[in-house]
Amino acid sequence: MSQIFHAKHTPTAFEPFELGTVQWLRRNGDNGNQALASGIWSVSPEEAPEPFDLPIGEDETIYIVSGHIRIEVQGGDTIDLTADSMASLSKGAMTRWTIIEPTIEFFVYS
Repeated sequence: MSQIFHAKHTPTAFEPFELGTVQWLRRNGDNGNQALASGIWSVSPEEAPEPFDLPIGEDETIYIVSGHIRIEVQGGDTIDLTADSMASLSKGAMTRWTIIEPTIEFFVYS
C-alpha cells in the first residue's frame, strides 16, 4: 500500500466528472480509506451554464486555484470564491453552485 500520493497538475490527466473534469490525486478507498479523496476539478460556465443543486455527501474542503464560483447554502450564507479562497462544507449541507468564470479547484473529501 502506498503511504504517499503525489501528482503534478497535468491537463492530459483529467477525466470526465459529473460536471467538468477531474484529475484525481487520491480516490475513495485508496490505501483502505473509504472516506478520503482529493484532486483538482476544472469546470467552465459553458459546462455548467445554470446554477445546480449539490447536496454535500461528505465533508468537503476546497481551495480555488483560479476562477470564480458562488455557493449558496440553503438556510445559510452565500459565498463567492475566487483565486486563493477556501471553504469547508459539512456533510449534509444543501448547496446551490454557480460557475461564474472558468474555475480550477483543489478539493478534499473526508
